[in-house]
Amino acid sequence: MKAAIIAGGFGKRLRPLTNDRPKPLVEVGGKAVIEWQIGWLRKYGVSTFVLLTGYLREVLIDYLGSGSKFGIKVTYVVEDEPLGTGGALKNAENVLNDSVFIAVNGDVITNLDVSELVRELVSSDALATIALVPLKSPYGIVRLGRGGCVESFVEKPVLKEYLINAGVYALKPEAFKHIPERGDLERVTFPKLASEGLLKGVVFEGCYWKSIDTIKDVEEASKDLEQVKF
Repeated sequence: MKAAIIAGGFGKRLRPLTNDRPKPLVEVGGKAVIEWQIGWLRKYGVSTFVLLTGYLREVLIDYLGSGSKFGIKVTYVVEDEPLGTGGALKNAENVLNDSVFIAVNGDVITNLDVSELVRELVSSDALATIALVPLKSPYGIVRLGRGGCVESFVEKPVLKEYLINAGVYALKPEAFKHIPERGDLERVTFPKLASEGLLKGVVFEGCYWKSIDTIKDVEEASKDLEQVKF
């Protein structure tokens, strides 16, 4: 199976870490984000990675090479200017349109079971499945009792009633008909598929998930990954 890693962004909120490297090469817990992704996806049968590159692509290509040192095959598809998450995938249509494939944002570290996404996709009429995880509050919360008395403090709880896009998808080749040459999957493709009943969500609880967007995320994930099993 193939996995497309959407890795062309500038990573502005991670500067200065991204001054000389793209986001997938930012080190978290002793390894680059892309290495966490490779190790995770290999466990689910992914052997070919399609890197959708842009910013500082030469650094990423030099780091991964053919992929042989990681036990995988790597193909690079370059965007000469920012195309958005949808446009980046559309730019790689000719290497992804032969079978169901996984697409992952290049800043996500997770151990969720992508085979569940694929199973849900191939057993339905949907053109795409999207991984959903419960929202972890970025803040601690305060619980009030009668008369406004504070009962307890809960540090950054998981809010199970709210689900967020985990940035991990499974798509059928037919989905390319709905993917723009410029624009985002999240703003263009998925709302359209949802309106036509062609998008399914799969909820993952009890897994690890973290988007590496800021320096604080790097610090938090590095601590988390000391305890997480991949």
